[in-house]
Amino acid sequence: MSETTRVLLGRIAGPQGLKGEVVVHAFTEYPEDIAAYGPLTDSEGQREIALDVVRISDKGVIARISGVRDRTQAEALKGMELWVLRSQLPSADDGEFYHADLVGLAAVAQDGQPIGTVVAVQNYGASDLLEIRLDGSRRTELVAFTDDFVPEVDIAGRRVVVRMGGDASDDPAEREDGGDRSP
Repeated sequence: MSETTRVLLGRIAGPQGLKGEVVVHAFTEYPEDIAAYGPLTDSEGQREIALDVVRISDKGVIARISGVRDRTQAEALKGMELWVLRSQLPSADDGEFYHADLVGLAAVAQDGQPIGTVVAVQNYGASDLLEIRLDGSRRTELVAFTDDFVPEVDIAGRRVVVRMGGDASDDPAEREDGGDRSP
């Protein structure tokens, strides 16, 4: 990771009340931590945003932003993305990864043959999925980000080992359908 790599931590959803507070949709593990990593910036990295968390609500994080004193100023910030330098975030625990660290990694098969490149990490509610753009194609494939389908993640080596296909099991007896691949 370069020292200038930035990570999206949240987005301003809109104003809250009349005194300039905003609702923030935080993408941090604990929503209240969005202000814990120092000053945030806008998507271009041009504007510094000093965020002060007031409380957590059903809508999201209610926060004050330095210099924003009324609802009109808060409304002008609606949709603003809140970014931080990757170097400001703590190291991930073993077996855990920041999405920003995974995007751009080469995806290779277990035998080392290139498959493609990780272009995104998606989550539609069940678990994380790696979105891989296949080499030589504009097409992407989603792969469950589990030990079965992604047995190795090598951040330093800039690659992930991926098992493509409908089932991670090579042993037909271990599959629910008993090995039958017919529809």
